[in-house]
Amino acid sequence: MKDRSDSDTAATSEASGAKTTYRLGEASPPQEHTMQKYKGSTFTVMPTKVETGTKADVAASGLQLDASDGPKVPVYVSATLTHKSGKAMTVGDLDDDMVVRTDKDERARSLIVLVGRATWPNCPAADAEKQLSAGQSESICNVFLIPQGQKPAAVELTQGFTAAPLEWPVNN
Repeated sequence: MKDRSDSDTAATSEASGAKTTYRLGEASPPQEHTMQKYKGSTFTVMPTKVETGTKADVAASGLQLDASDGPKVPVYVSATLTHKSGKAMTVGDLDDDMVVRTDKDERARSLIVLVGRATWPNCPAADAEKQLSAGQSESICNVFLIPQGQKPAAVELTQGFTAAPLEWPVNN
């Protein structure tokens, strides 16, 4: 009996037809949460809309950026999170694996304001501590900051270190 190499396993995974690219408005397959406290719980993510803001939005938000980061613009991602099964989960634990990939292949995580408050037009802050039980959904809007001059190319949902991210391309 022959041992299978990593490349054989990857080829089998690709041959299985596991879909990794979706249209905006199309839900991911159920994802198992990676946090131990939610072991066995599943959820889906469905990005529905992606809009790019302006440098003026950042200035009006009240957010103080470090000058060494260079000029940034916000990207607003609206999505629906659905808890499918298992232990109740917080909204903040369901959306923490979302990222925006730019046309220059840079990735930005959702903005978290640690001190003070930032407000964004048409993108109200979600209640990250709200609990969702199996069968419940929540519509959210997250803000991602990308370098000025770049465009959002896709919303991605990371799946740990061993699986390719799920991707929702953005048509600019």
